[in-house]
Amino acid sequence: MSDSPAPLADPHLVYDPVAGSGPKDVVILGSTGSIGTQAIDLVLRNPDRFRVTGLSANGGRVALLAEQAHRLRVRTVAVAREDAVPGLREALAERYGAGEPLPEVLAGPEAATHLAASDCHTVLNGITGSIGLAPTLAALEAGRTLALANKESLIVGGPLVKALAKPGQIIPVDSEHAALFQALAAGTRADVRKIVVTASGGPFRGRTKEQLADVTVEDALAHPTWAMGPVITINSATLVNKGLEVIEAHLLYDIPFSRIEVVVHPQSYVHSMIEFTDGSTIAQATPPDMRGPIAVGLGWPERIPDAAPAFDWSKASTWEFFPLDNDAFPSVNLARHVGELAGTAPAVFNAANEECVEAFRGGALPFNGIMETVTRVVEEHGTPPTGTSLTVSDVLEAETWARTRARELTAQTASATAEARA
Repeated sequence: MSDSPAPLADPHLVYDPVAGSGPKDVVILGSTGSIGTQAIDLVLRNPDRFRVTGLSANGGRVALLAEQAHRLRVRTVAVAREDAVPGLREALAERYGAGEPLPEVLAGPEAATHLAASDCHTVLNGITGSIGLAPTLAALEAGRTLALANKESLIVGGPLVKALAKPGQIIPVDSEHAALFQALAAGTRADVRKIVVTASGGPFRGRTKEQLADVTVEDALAHPTWAMGPVITINSATLVNKGLEVIEAHLLYDIPFSRIEVVVHPQSYVHSMIEFTDGSTIAQATPPDMRGPIAVGLGWPERIPDAAPAFDWSKASTWEFFPLDNDAFPSVNLARHVGELAGTAPAVFNAANEECVEAFRGGALPFNGIMETVTRVVEEHGTPPTGTSLTVSDVLEAETWARTRARELTAQTASATAEARA
């Protein structure tokens, strides 16, 4: 392992694009989502450490975005939807007093990408989905520290990200990868025997594939331990999120897939573990709360006091670990497969899954149909060509094909189901 390429995420390396005292200037992408709102809570409780200079959002919650902009006194606000601009400007005008300068407003599909390259110390990418790739690349190219919660940008554009990132420039914000990042600080990479990624098991832990056939959207959204957005929550129900995290672990820490294990831990207290060659296992544990990983992403190498709740060790508790049922949840093994194929295969996997999740939410696909359809799309895509450099165009073209094919297969499934019921 010592001769392997340097990992993207290394707790022993600190990348500081703007050295100096005073608060870090931070840009938050996806500010009205789960990661963004919790990051803002952390910033507001630590004004001596952080200063937010820009916010981006899709544009569906302009009142909240305007409130955030006013409370944080940001320079720039970006929305992906251009039709949201009139409502955003009206909401900003309602909150800013007479004579107060309004923030600059950027709009359109490239708005978050432009904001990611703006003058700041750290960019927190909390966007959901592969649309986060362009902002990730922009932040890296501009030399910003990247606090990465948008796992999809690393999944679909791994070689592109690795080509741009400098040592220590990426700090992972996923709870599992923030845990691995911290546990790795206990030893050297050459001493790592295995990475153990924990999974809550989602709302369907313990169910067989047959028992999952008729679960509803409401069932899938009832996560037992985490409060997340709908797409991420359903990905947790299918364990696609864990498959994505396996690929992410391989890319972040340069660990072979054969040495990355997934174990089910229903309490979600242990967020992941590193097994070292001497037999020691270092686990990172906190009560389920994303403000802890966000604080690592924004503050590293410093710890942010009281960023998240701690355990009350005076109370008894039980922590359980179970093997993963790969028959009921085939997504993790499929993710390993596409991760080993590399090239555009991870982009196809991710894009097809996003389409299938939306189809499930809309009632056009049963729960088990999500992974059945994704598997078929991946199989039809085949083995990506080797020996060529991946480009953004390659990724976008593969995603477009995967989304189109997933929609076609979903329509076929819906038609066959309707005929069977007639």
